[in-house]
Amino acid sequence: MENTQQQSWLYNQFFSGWKRFEVTYAIILILLQVVAYVIAPDSIIGMVSGVAGVICLVFGMKGKKLTFAFGLVQCVAMTIIAWQSHAYGAFVMNIFYVISQPIGWFLWGNDEAVNTISPKMKRLIFLAAFVAWAVGWFVLARSGGQLPYFDSINLVISFIAQVLYICKYKENWSLWIIVNIANLAYWAILTYQVATGHSDVGTVGGCLSQVALQVALLFNSIYANKVWKTYEQNLQ
Repeated sequence: MENTQQQSWLYNQFFSGWKRFEVTYAIILILLQVVAYVIAPDSIIGMVSGVAGVICLVFGMKGKKLTFAFGLVQCVAMTIIAWQSHAYGAFVMNIFYVISQPIGWFLWGNDEAVNTISPKMKRLIFLAAFVAWAVGWFVLARSGGQLPYFDSINLVISFIAQVLYICKYKENWSLWIIVNIANLAYWAILTYQVATGHSDVGTVGGCLSQVALQVALLFNSIYANKVWKTYEQNLQ
């Protein structure tokens, strides 16, 4: 009986509730990671990070707990890439991401229920995030990190967004949109610097894989923001 229940749970996680559009865009985003690797095949771990990240984010958009299993793979791979690229803010955040995956697994239920925060709390979170971003910028700049103004967004806003995510607050996606835009600019600039010889930190393949991943993350965050609002409306 227990094995049957586990098989049923896995079947529901993998195959139930998907729209054709969601399956199509998931395949396209995975292919985007493969194309990035074909263009610059010098970082297999970058492709692993990208593919696992896409699968993780699509399952997260659907509110499925299996997101945290793929998230663990993606975060471990991304931690290595961030260290190699001297992206210290991203490195610290991905250590936190690794730790948060099993926490999220236990906190999430098996349904589509989501939480929301009050307008007053939203304002307090915004103010705290702005102050923390400025402090993070200063610290990362003093530590010799790459592009500290962008990296601080990854460190500070990502932390808040991840906490909201593992607690299943729908507002997490609005913060992830900000993070994804900043990270897209960050990795695009870093890719250019490495490719043109202006920086010898990291590899073109590793950086390019993250550009492709951030494009996927940004698209998914925008779509997930809409999907989770629908979940909230259905539960009212």
